[in-house]
Amino acid sequence: MNLKNLNRVNLQTGLIDGHVHLSEIEPSERAVENAVKAGVKRMIAVAMNLDSCRKTLALADRFPDNVLPAIGYHPWSIKAEDVEDTLIFITQNIHRCVALGEVGLDYKVKVKKKLQKAVFSKLLNLAVQINKPVIIHSRFSYQRTYEMAVEAGIEKAVFHWYSGPVDILDKIIARGYHVSATPALAYSPHHQAAITKAPMERILIETDAPVQYGDRFSEPADLKETLFHLSRIKKIPEDELAGIVTKNAERFFGLQID
Repeated sequence: MNLKNLNRVNLQTGLIDGHVHLSEIEPSERAVENAVKAGVKRMIAVAMNLDSCRKTLALADRFPDNVLPAIGYHPWSIKAEDVEDTLIFITQNIHRCVALGEVGLDYKVKVKKKLQKAVFSKLLNLAVQINKPVIIHSRFSYQRTYEMAVEAGIEKAVFHWYSGPVDILDKIIARGYHVSATPALAYSPHHQAAITKAPMERILIETDAPVQYGDRFSEPADLKETLFHLSRIKKIPEDELAGIVTKNAERFFGLQID
């Protein structure tokens, strides 16, 4: 990752990292501090399993001005013996969150598709019941995750790090859903193609930290890398673009706009 871009933009209101696994970053305190110094004032902290759900809520309690929680059950993490306890915990605590996530399907992992679909369906129904936006993982399952979201009646969804077919992207956008951009815009042709076509009002930005881009693991402070590459693709100045994506995130997550 080319970190020379991280200090190019000075922001007054602060960016929002729409998707970070903060519970997986050690020390989390330093990651939050670095993010705020870099102009990333708020982070949507997502969860993958019961343990990370608990840790994410604890981090949100510790950093209420900067960490906004989203709890969920990632398809990579699903284990039949843990499903009941995890779903109970999410159901009991989702009211404390700005979104449900990270949830979805992944047809590259070994978790049985039937089990993935059953868990995803229950979580989508929960999101409808409590009227929460959903952060969707859809690797190699783009069509099915979209169909299940529509069938469940989901009104707000963001297809995280969308790199799927453009024809499914058209359906996602037509339905009123969002997609998110990551630092992978620097090198991923499929991600670039999707974000190039998606309208600006339906794009959120994120890091997915601590995922590794290039030769290093990311953190929320790297969000300006996403902004830099999105600016290049959309041909919009970074300072103007920062305001657009921040307002997009505030509307999507139901945050108060300053």
